[in-house]
Amino acid sequence: FFWLSRGCCRKMAAELVEAMNMVKSFRVSDLQTLLASMGRSKSGLKQDLVGRALRLVQTECSPELLKNIRQLYESRFPKAPGWLAPRRPPELLPASYPARSPPPPAATAAAAAVAAAATAPQGTDYLNGLAKPPSSDVRLVDLPFYHTLETLLPPTELIPQNSEKLQDSPCTFELTHSQVDQIRNSRELRPGMKSVQVALRICYMDSSSPQEDQYPPNIAVKVNQAYCHVPGYYPSNKPGVEPRRPCRPINVTPWLHLSTATNRITVTWGNFGKRYCVALYLVQVFTSADLFSKLKRFSVESSERCRELIQDKLRFDPDSEIATTGLRVSLICPLVKMRLGVPCRVLTCAHLQCFDAVFFLQMNEKKPTWTCPVCDKPAPFALLIIDGLLSDILTETDEEVEEIEYLADGSWRPIRAEKEKERERERSNTPEFPTVDICSPEANGHSPAHSSTSLSGKSGVTGGAVVDLTQDSSSEEEEGGGAGDSEDTDDSQDSPQPKRGRYGYDKDLVTAY
Repeated sequence: FFWLSRGCCRKMAAELVEAMNMVKSFRVSDLQTLLASMGRSKSGLKQDLVGRALRLVQTECSPELLKNIRQLYESRFPKAPGWLAPRRPPELLPASYPARSPPPPAATAAAAAVAAAATAPQGTDYLNGLAKPPSSDVRLVDLPFYHTLETLLPPTELIPQNSEKLQDSPCTFELTHSQVDQIRNSRELRPGMKSVQVALRICYMDSSSPQEDQYPPNIAVKVNQAYCHVPGYYPSNKPGVEPRRPCRPINVTPWLHLSTATNRITVTWGNFGKRYCVALYLVQVFTSADLFSKLKRFSVESSERCRELIQDKLRFDPDSEIATTGLRVSLICPLVKMRLGVPCRVLTCAHLQCFDAVFFLQMNEKKPTWTCPVCDKPAPFALLIIDGLLSDILTETDEEVEEIEYLADGSWRPIRAEKEKERERERSNTPEFPTVDICSPEANGHSPAHSSTSLSGKSGVTGGAVVDLTQDSSSEEEEGGGAGDSEDTDDSQDSPQPKRGRYGYDKDLVTAY
């Protein structure tokens, strides 16, 4: 009974691992279908859906859930004979996971290749169990933050071993004593020493041009039986857009044996028709401060050369119908909207507008795009220059100056901001209005409102019509005749008495202009 229960536990554990592997290969629509069938929320990004589905498998591993996972996987991969995504040969399965069925012929061939690689002499085992790497003309692009010291494994194609969608490609290599010393010395952070790492790079199998780093689907890297960290996804600010994963060299140094012992790296990748190759390098890693020091040392364009460039751009062309007399350049960095510290631009760009070199290098260290922030054209580090003329202008001008204009003779002049122009225009065009004291009552006892009306009338303001809001229409009609009689009798008087309403208020209190 004990061995029977132990075998059942092993079988359930193997099925759980298989189900989790299949969930990781699902698309967004498959994940949403699975979560909806189990009554879970299907909203969110792909990594949220994957995490939610994996937690569901771990917590509620029911037969219904396993059946749904199997159906979704078989509907996507109809050619898969079993329902374990990466079916490994029995020789590579852990001792606690027994083989479920005899491996197919392709898996048997893969097992034979792995067994042959295990019996080969140390230091000669390469990717996919080959005795030496196949000839490949694939070249990877040079990265500004990485300097290649040695090539541990040249670009080698990832060859699928069977018809499964997920493939495992093993690789073994050894470090020499000098390589181990370089890595250890860099960890001590001695002055002048840079970080030395073992970097794993993956790209497309294309020899027509230098290739950029490109990860295959469902990538996972295991170094000496421990999973290595692979860069995650960048969050997307646009709704409905899946995050993008940055493809850069993978640092495998923390999981290596820093000795002459054999290191084993296994790359798990999705076989969906595209061809990939992998390479290992011993590299020296630079920081943005290191690249900035290199830029100041070797890539500064003199002020004379900048003036010649300005004169060439503003030279009169008789064939052109439009004559350009000046070029405006902003002293504000388009990246951070602050005043430029170190003006930098790209040699191949047609504009003279610069951006801040320090911020540009720091942003590419975090998220390498190498794109000009002014015109969105490629801006590789090798083509960056520091504008010497604009650097001198920044030191000569005040902080308030935000824009300048280059003239045809190579000189320049500051351009005042529009706010300052408006401020001066307001100062020069502000009219002088007379001051009226509305707080002093008149001698006839009228209210301050009536007094202000009288004073404003004296200063040239047209008087208003008097409206009495304290009487209704009937009372106004009754009093209208009497008012007319009083006006006829008092025409000879110079200052008539103020008219009063029903409640004793002055009728001059409400004035309509």
